[in-house]
Amino acid sequence: MKQSYDDEVEWIQAEVNRVLTETIPGRWRPERSSIWHPPTDVYETDDSVVVIIEIAGLKQGSYELTLSNRTLTVRGQRQDPADKLAYHQMEIRYGEFRTQVYLPWPLRSTDQGIEATYEDGFLRVVLAKAQPRRIPIRHKREECE
Repeated sequence: MKQSYDDEVEWIQAEVNRVLTETIPGRWRPERSSIWHPPTDVYETDDSVVVIIEIAGLKQGSYELTLSNRTLTVRGQRQDPADKLAYHQMEIRYGEFRTQVYLPWPLRSTDQGIEATYEDGFLRVVLAKAQPRRIPIRHKREECE
């Protein structure tokens, strides 16, 4: 008996899903213990660098920011609000997250040049860029004899 085109397409799709599920289990069945990376935007203005991270559902104290050698690191953990018996669809990531942003711009070296706010599910970090400064030049007069 000849199979229809739709049957072949469904069979191929099922085989592709089976192969990918076996070879890349984390992609198809996300594990709670894996570290995930929230969506992050980075842009600059004339005097600052702005990093925006979309990370809804965080509680105060469940995340931290560090800045070291021009690398901004945001890490924390988003808790699953309740244990589920069986997922019908799972797209929201829970557990430990981390994102790192390398900042190629020279930054102001004091903490006063950094501002971080969390509002409506977005963490916004504004880092002041170092401003060029004039360096005075001393002229030594060469004395002629």
